[in-house]
Amino acid sequence: MQKKILLIEDDVQIARFVELELEHEGYQVKKFDNGYDGINALKEDEYDLLLLDIMLPGLDGFEVCSRIRDFSDIPIIMLTAKSELENKVEGLDIGADDYLTKPFEIEELLARIRAHLRRDEGNVESDNVLKTADVEVNLDAHIVKRAGEEIELTKKEYDLLVYLIQNEGIVVSRDKLLNNVWGYDYTGETNIVDVYIRYLRSKIDDPYDQKLIHTVRGVGYVLRSDKNV
Repeated sequence: MQKKILLIEDDVQIARFVELELEHEGYQVKKFDNGYDGINALKEDEYDLLLLDIMLPGLDGFEVCSRIRDFSDIPIIMLTAKSELENKVEGLDIGADDYLTKPFEIEELLARIRAHLRRDEGNVESDNVLKTADVEVNLDAHIVKRAGEEIELTKKEYDLLVYLIQNEGIVVSRDKLLNNVWGYDYTGETNIVDVYIRYLRSKIDDPYDQKLIHTVRGVGYVLRSDKNV
């Protein structure tokens, strides 16, 4: 079934560009240039994902996101020219699922959309279970299994695995992992990411033939479940 994406963006050129690219990828797109119409559209119809600009006339994106979270848990990716840390924190704190700073590469936007739609589809059977390959993560019980066998992880290893699964197929930098797993106020050594990736691999990957966590030199890490990788 064709996925429906709601786009709230007041920049005509950006909105048209994103709309064309999404339609080319097979998505059905409905776009609005203000938050009021976007909120009403979401109340009247069902959408699979929302792309939300922050700098909007009338209601800004933060307020739109906050109001939408009162009645919907739709995945929200915020698009904005604001790159300051506090803006990212505010957006995520009020319920956004992701944050992409303009100018962005359309390939990255498409990858993030696929990741969030895949995550949402994976939650259809159970809102509290993430699945990839033969790995299952029960978010309520904090239980991780691979090939049916339970694997004991520390809290940080668990948080790291959950983030990688939620962003499956997307290469995430060490900085992004630090921000999202360790927290925006983390001031410790940056090589902590490499250390915990090694810990996680020793439990999730090393005992098994199919490797899930891959290093992208000079960039970061990516979780892929494709057996051909």
